[in-house]
Amino acid sequence: MQLTRRSFGLTVIGALALRGEPSEDLADLTLADASARIRSRTVTPTQLTEACLARIETYNPKLNAFITVLREQALQQARDLDREQLAGKLRGPLHGIPIALKDNIDTAGIRTTAASAVYDDRIPTEDAEVARRLKAAGAILIGKTNLHEFAMGGTSATSYYGPVRNPWALDRNSGGSSGGSAAAVAADLCFGALGTDTGGSIRTPASFCGIVGLKPTYGLVSIRGIIPLTVSLDHCGPLVRSVQDAALLLNSLTGYDKLDIASVEHPKEDYVEAMKQPISGLRLGIPRAPFFDLLDADVAKAVDDAIFVLSRLTKGAKDVALPPTRDIVLAGESYAYHEELFARGPGRYQIPTRRALQGGPNLKAADYIRSRWKLELLRRTIDDAFTDFDLWFFPRAAARHAPSKPPSSAKKATR
Repeated sequence: MQLTRRSFGLTVIGALALRGEPSEDLADLTLADASARIRSRTVTPTQLTEACLARIETYNPKLNAFITVLREQALQQARDLDREQLAGKLRGPLHGIPIALKDNIDTAGIRTTAASAVYDDRIPTEDAEVARRLKAAGAILIGKTNLHEFAMGGTSATSYYGPVRNPWALDRNSGGSSGGSAAAVAADLCFGALGTDTGGSIRTPASFCGIVGLKPTYGLVSIRGIIPLTVSLDHCGPLVRSVQDAALLLNSLTGYDKLDIASVEHPKEDYVEAMKQPISGLRLGIPRAPFFDLLDADVAKAVDDAIFVLSRLTKGAKDVALPPTRDIVLAGESYAYHEELFARGPGRYQIPTRRALQGGPNLKAADYIRSRWKLELLRRTIDDAFTDFDLWFFPRAAARHAPSKPPSSAKKATR
């Protein structure tokens, strides 16, 4: 093959990139920073992938954040994306960025277990829609993360593959149910991860692990191909190191999916651009009850300090009340998915999950239907509660399980 001036130049650029920063330093980058370096050709997808794989090899045995690590597949994908980078054919901000998926998100040809013995040998034939979108955007799938079995809990301690441990303190849990995704991001094992959230399963582990977690608006991100907990309440969203990273990931995840019964048509938005909007005119609502009841003293202080800062950056804060939601019970949706699996082998479920499902046959259809009516009415009228404020602000958890924002001098237990 004849060596042209252009091909020679690209080869030199690639060689220079390979002499870049040590892999350990690369793993510390935010997703946005890693993306900028891909664009400037000062780092390659392979370098980023190798940096993450090196940390996974060292620290995952302590954290148990991953169920499946896709070493060879990730490296092959990275090499393919290296060639696109050298040819100047970047797919977008996620090009060459190693991302992890919670192991209840289907991946074609790759085991997807939901952290359960029930699915220990389950290999989907199709990608979930969110996995398909990430691949198309150039993200590198580095592995499938551990979780609370079937996303039915808030600790990620109940898993067929063992508990997930918190990177800041290995004797503490990482929150759940997306605990593996949060721990992987916090420990620099990947640059971002996807989790799912039904009643706090992105937000809680993000809080416990000191990262950013976003539960998008219901129906904005497709949940097709994700093992359900409660379809009427299930969401999929990013766990990352910064708000900008969350916006970058969200840009690639959103879009109407007509085959997803939860998907809602919505005009395309640029969430990174939207971050530039001023916040000085926003008004904060503080729902003291029930979210501020029984707070640990250090949690209460951290929240009060945040309110103090935010009330000065915005138009102020005031106490408000939330509409009641406690009488909306949709457990029948979980049992509807598990009924046949549970009947065939209840002993394959972890004991807490088994107990949660044992009441399924006694659920009344009428109770479920009434709850669905209440949910639909609440969704139609929730905006009415925002009479003289724009945002709610409240703590994610009452007790401190791990530093919500570790000091800059803190060292992870994985260091």
